[in-house]
Amino acid sequence: MPSVAWLSLAPVKGLGLVHPDEVFLGWRGVAENRRFYLVDDEGRRYGQIRNGLLVQIKPHYDPRGERLRLDFPDGTVADGDVAVREEIVTDFYGRPVRGRLVAGPWSEALSVFAGTSLRLVQSVEEGAAVDRSRGTVSIASQESLEELASRSGAEAVDGRRFRMLIGVEGLEPHGEDAWVGREVRVGEARVRLVGHVGRCAITTQNPDTGRVDFDTLRELKAYRGLRDGREIDFGVFGEVVEPGPVRLGDPVDD
Repeated sequence: MPSVAWLSLAPVKGLGLVHPDEVFLGWRGVAENRRFYLVDDEGRRYGQIRNGLLVQIKPHYDPRGERLRLDFPDGTVADGDVAVREEIVTDFYGRPVRGRLVAGPWSEALSVFAGTSLRLVQSVEEGAAVDRSRGTVSIASQESLEELASRSGAEAVDGRRFRMLIGVEGLEPHGEDAWVGREVRVGEARVRLVGHVGRCAITTQNPDTGRVDFDTLRELKAYRGLRDGREIDFGVFGEVVEPGPVRLGDPVDD
């Protein structure tokens, strides 16, 4: 039976990932996932497409105590209790997301690192700052990563490139594709998979350095082709239909 192989969260969208042993899938996904995001002075989203080096920043977020620490690669630390200010609305691929500017040391530290003025924002609603309105849960398999490595001649492909919430093992390569349109039990939660994840250039970036070092899109297109003539797919996404905890090693069963 397939099982949970890894869990990955991005407390701050676009920064480094964290890998807990357990998460709780609520109606809006994992509450602390993509809880914060960055905007520039014009209020536009600022992330890895504009600056891949952001992944070098390691976030540590305590949602119970509302405390956030960012560790920068030069040893700089921005740490403190989260306090929010005025509300702003940010465009997420045509979908308005309400957020509140965060007071404290983070915006200045992020601006210095990026070399441009940035502001840290906390989404008003949990799960709102994901890329898809119905995509609070994303899943990919270890076997799909191994297939991509085999097809491309790479020794291995790091799953962090794809920034998926849940990794599973025990499937055929790209076997997760068959779950689209179905419900799957993951640990003690149940998820309805509603679509395939179309990939972007972020996947070409090294997950440690943020620098482009692997032509993921070309390699996927070479053996998977295009969906609807334009999308290069890897992994699936969906929504929670029954909340519950998910732990490493938990069974995944439809």
